[in-house]
Amino acid sequence: MRRIVAFTMMLTASIGGLALAQSHHHDMNLGGISDANATFASQMMQAMDRMDSAMMAAKPTNDPDRDFAAMMIPHHQGAIDMAKAELVYGRDPVLRRLAEGIIVEQRQEIELMQRSLHERSVSHP
Repeated sequence: MRRIVAFTMMLTASIGGLALAQSHHHDMNLGGISDANATFASQMMQAMDRMDSAMMAAKPTNDPDRDFAAMMIPHHQGAIDMAKAELVYGRDPVLRRLAEGIIVEQRQEIELMQRSLHERSVSHP
């Protein structure tokens, strides 16, 4: 039961964040933003859409460790995609350095989770 509640809360937070981002994206378009900023906003929305779709596609398996990794991989990939957009369009050197760190760290964590999933599938066919 706790897993269902946690899963529901995670999905609700993800969907709520997407709705807020879509609302913000809509508001930005109304403000007459530049083409570069519109492209940035579009890339951020696409990254979130891919992340949310992949997280929603993860089917619960009754293995919390596997389910955690399966849902966190697209979450981390979404962070990488957003960080890449920051590197293309962002100008703040502190945030650009943060984005670089996010890319490195999240890739390492994705690799760790992928190894864990592979090991689990080999040891638990």
